[in-house]
Amino acid sequence: MLAALKFREYRIFWLGNATSNIGIYMLFAGRLWLMHELTDSKIMLGILTFASAVPILLFSMWGGVVADRVNRVRLVTITRALFACTATLTGLLIAFDVILPWHLILISVINGILLSFDIPSRQAMVPNLLPREHLVNAYALQSMLGTGSAIIGPTFLPLIIKIWGMAGVFIFIGIAYLITTLMFSQLTKQKIYRTDNKQKPWADLLEGLGYIRLNGVMVSLISIGIITGIFAAPYMTLLPDYVAKVLSGDVNSYGYLLLSSGVGGMFGAFAMAQFGKLRQSSSVPTLTGFGLRISLNYVQIITGLGLGLSLVSFSITNSFQVAMIIIAIVGAFSVTFQTINNTFLQTIIEDKYRGRVSSIHQLGWGASAFGGLLLGILAQGYGTQFALALCASIATVSIFSFCIYIKRCFNENNISA
Repeated sequence: MLAALKFREYRIFWLGNATSNIGIYMLFAGRLWLMHELTDSKIMLGILTFASAVPILLFSMWGGVVADRVNRVRLVTITRALFACTATLTGLLIAFDVILPWHLILISVINGILLSFDIPSRQAMVPNLLPREHLVNAYALQSMLGTGSAIIGPTFLPLIIKIWGMAGVFIFIGIAYLITTLMFSQLTKQKIYRTDNKQKPWADLLEGLGYIRLNGVMVSLISIGIITGIFAAPYMTLLPDYVAKVLSGDVNSYGYLLLSSGVGGMFGAFAMAQFGKLRQSSSVPTLTGFGLRISLNYVQIITGLGLGLSLVSFSITNSFQVAMIIIAIVGAFSVTFQTINNTFLQTIIEDKYRGRVSSIHQLGWGASAFGGLLLGILAQGYGTQFALALCASIATVSIFSFCIYIKRCFNENNISA
């Protein structure tokens, strides 16, 4: 299950991400709760999500162009250091009691711009940190970091707020990013695939888009990410309001729901890590594990449907105990689905295009900007539960349709369909 950690470069990368993932999880959860306390507005929660994600939508593709032109390790080290600075600044604004909603939105925009360049480089780095056959295991271990952080974060978030206040939360996040920066500085430089920079950046971008356009499976995988980003992932945006208004809870209840989601996600990541190796052939890639050999496409269909249907179930419950169980299921399906989608895409990308394709794949994260804003507007007009149920239903149908198209492409043995 820990096969990928045998390789030095991946091990350093994984350990560095361990601290920053705790930081980023607390950052997302902490700033949503802070905005809830400052404004008590569903729309402001949506605007905050929009502000943090829309820069990814605007700049991520250029981040991929840069990732194929520069040393990816150095770029990610710099972005992590800047994350430490913005988190510390937020903590100081809170400590001096001058924090305002627009401060939070502006800093979220800055973080979104940094993520636009950070995410493509990090995604493109992974396949070159270890042998390609261990890629599923590597991404599963990455998911474990996220889900482990989703367990640790909710445990410490209410505690840190109680002891040091919200300022302490963001200072803690800054320290976590600083440790990551030091770890990443120990990584070996990776090959720069675009050594001839005479070609203009916009030409590089068009070249990457042309490469994607010729591959129907690649287009579908990216589309699935965007659909998930708009209609499924932003459910976290309304979680503070859902806890307060639907479940009549407080920050401790919020922490328990986040914790339950993290436990479910850890279970999903653990299950994915059991699939020892990825096997690539002329047909659809397959996973081996638990004595089974199963198509990536079938796993994607099952986990995609599971994610959508569990979100619908979560949206219609009014019981805190039931909500805790269902959100754990949501967490499990979310992690497995994202891991499969990411692995599936990375197996069919040529290295020289990896940064640009990874950046366009991250449009799904950027699309959550509109998803968060859409959820906020729908919730303001029709209620939180209706907004969640409607978006989850759209996600379920859309994901299933794209997965069936991918299956048909491989059945026809024509990946470039």
